Amino acid sequence: MSTPILDATSFWGLLTARHESSPDHPLLIDDAGRSLTVAEFVTEVEQVAAGFHALGIGEGTPVTWVLPTRMETIISSFALSRLGAIQNPIIHIYRHREVGFCIKQTKAEFVLHPGDWGGFDYGSMVTQVTSDLDTPPTLINGYENLPTGDPATLPPAPEYPAGEAPVRWRYYTSGTTSDPKGVLHTDQTLIAAGTGLGKALEVTSDDVGSMAFPYAHIGGPDYIVMMLAFGHPAVLIEKFTPGGAVAAFGEHGVTMAGGSTAFYQMFLAEDQKVDGKVMPALRLMAGGGAPKPPEVYYAVKEGMDVPIVHGYGMTECPMICNGSPSDTDDQLANTEGAPIEGCAVSIVDPDTGELAGPGAEGEVRVAGPMLFKGYTDPSLEAGAFDEEGRFRTGDLGVMHDDGHVTLTGRLKDIIIRKGENISAAEIENVLYELPQVGNAAVIGLPDPDRGERVCAVVETAPDQPDLTFDELVAACKGAGLMTQKIPEQLVIHGEALPRNATMKILKFELRDQYAELPWP
Repeated sequence: MSTPILDATSFWGLLTARHESSPDHPLLIDDAGRSLTVAEFVTEVEQVAAGFHALGIGEGTPVTWVLPTRMETIISSFALSRLGAIQNPIIHIYRHREVGFCIKQTKAEFVLHPGDWGGFDYGSMVTQVTSDLDTPPTLINGYENLPTGDPATLPPAPEYPAGEAPVRWRYYTSGTTSDPKGVLHTDQTLIAAGTGLGKALEVTSDDVGSMAFPYAHIGGPDYIVMMLAFGHPAVLIEKFTPGGAVAAFGEHGVTMAGGSTAFYQMFLAEDQKVDGKVMPALRLMAGGGAPKPPEVYYAVKEGMDVPIVHGYGMTECPMICNGSPSDTDDQLANTEGAPIEGCAVSIVDPDTGELAGPGAEGEVRVAGPMLFKGYTDPSLEAGAFDEEGRFRTGDLGVMHDDGHVTLTGRLKDIIIRKGENISAAEIENVLYELPQVGNAAVIGLPDPDRGERVCAVVETAPDQPDLTFDELVAACKGAGLMTQKIPEQLVIHGEALPRNATMKILKFELRDQYAELPWP
């Protein structure tokens, strides 16, 4: 591995270092049969950058893009990086409220969209949500037929000394009942996260990765940085279906698949439909963005003979912890891995502010070069950091003697029943052990006597009967849960549990839906 690649201080510097090292190595492969080598990718990026430059995009120009996962999206993003534009990626499943808010708050001068895609007119949406602006942004169809020009017309690429990179990325956390939060990143914060991920996964240039999740998610730069830093290609999935994805991954020899817990379960289900392995070259599944019950790990390990190497991050800190293939089954099943290189993780008692001891629960607080640079709205930074400059994640966890971290819940996902704190995650882990349970969410519902009562919302597994309340109680007692933690109510959700773009279950929607649920 050449030093210039790992020492790159910008996305363009990372790409050019990889180009110098292995120009003919494949970089991008898609499920339509297209492929680009590193050299071909650089050529495409420079031509599109020249096209963007001719339209008036330059260093510091705010640009929003709402695009699916495909080659043109990654080419466009790197073309914007070549120019030093400030990018605001938006996951393509978001609609008017989120898209309009982000465009207006970032003061985007250009918006890239896919036109009519998936039965939805994105250009019309952007026009509608910006119609009240004095100067609406310029719209560019970024799906295909991107604007191109002569690379000789490009200005010099911006250079960012180590530790001095300007903000070039505005990622938004998905809103719930309030507006989304704009999270500010530099090329260097994202490079630190992606290289840390690659080292944890022990990737080599012989690997073939995969991207079935939205590239506009914070996981997108994690993954492309890893690909460039360690020299491996990836297969892109534009419109995800489990069967289509595993067919493409099998055809192209994917060694690393995943995305989140829901993806692990879908790939396992596809594998069980065939004799042999549906993805013969697969060596691991990796991802994050949602809890991974130990039962899912062991089901995949037994059914597919590969480990799940799960990780933990968030928009503000794209990579915090990640498992490694060399970890034990116990570590991979029951933790989120160890802190990635450069990330300092502390477990802090939220009441006293003191460090918690090994195995003691506390709030996860983080620091390191991958940490974000603040929020688009600076008022949101009040209370976001502690007195030592560590970011307060709001997650609860424990750090074990071996340095691995287990998440135990959220400070805001604690159900307070008669003054006693109850962790939803602890109960959910019990539910996932039951064959009747496909997915589950434990929520607190308003209760005049208890403050909140514990309610389990369950999505029934395929070809299984609905879970009964008596079976639920028996499972909780069998797992040793104290009586106060056993759910007092069970709801069989008649459809798939609501999820966001990264397949995380949206508990706030369930709380709203069942807020008036009568006592059984």
